Amino acid sequence: MLSVHRSDILFSFAFCRLLTFPSDLEELRALAGLLQSYRAQHAGYVLLLFCSAYLYKQTFAIPGSSFLNILAGALFGLWLGLALCCVLTAIGATFCFLLSKTYGKQFVVQRFPERLSMLQQKVQENRNSLFFFLLFLRFFPMTPNWFLNITSPILNVPLTQFFFSIVIGLLPYNFICVQTGCILSEISSLDNLFSWSILMKLLVIAIVALVPGALIKHYSHQHLQLGGKVKNGHLDNDRKTR
Repeated sequence: MLSVHRSDILFSFAFCRLLTFPSDLEELRALAGLLQSYRAQHAGYVLLLFCSAYLYKQTFAIPGSSFLNILAGALFGLWLGLALCCVLTAIGATFCFLLSKTYGKQFVVQRFPERLSMLQQKVQENRNSLFFFLLFLRFFPMTPNWFLNITSPILNVPLTQFFFSIVIGLLPYNFICVQTGCILSEISSLDNLFSWSILMKLLVIAIVALVPGALIKHYSHQHLQLGGKVKNGHLDNDRKTR
């Protein structure tokens, strides 16, 4: 009985020493194998550890969530792994949103003035259909997710729209990563994760997300023209304050 207890302690000690965030495919495979072995006897602890690590990376805008998404697939399978990633991504990003709103505004404005100004202009142009514009940004990763997370409170993006745009918008990306994790032993390079065909599919999904927003903008503009007269390229409202 004592020998079993001692081996358990030694394994836990070795486990803690080897536990680091993976930076390449080999480290990811080694970590997945280690966690799978440990999960056989300590499933709850591995789940808690994974959730804590995921929230930590998301909260402090640390790049590399794709590694954890792949790890989720290797540890928990496709559907449980996908559910975990979608929920943890949204919660962690919300923590990042609140942290940036409370402490990071001055830093972000000083550190990224040009990118922030460009994104602010796009947000203002799509204010009437903001949720669909946010979906577009999440569906196709032109702008890094961590940058969207830290700038959204500065751009006055409502927290509810921010949260659900992440849950829905990152679903395809999370699915691809988690599905890859299910066949982790078969892939030879992480460069295969986003092939041209997969990127084109994400682009098509992102463009489709813009269609409702474009319709909203079109009919909103048409409604404004119906409510007033256009003179010299400017809208002259019939109703004036007297």
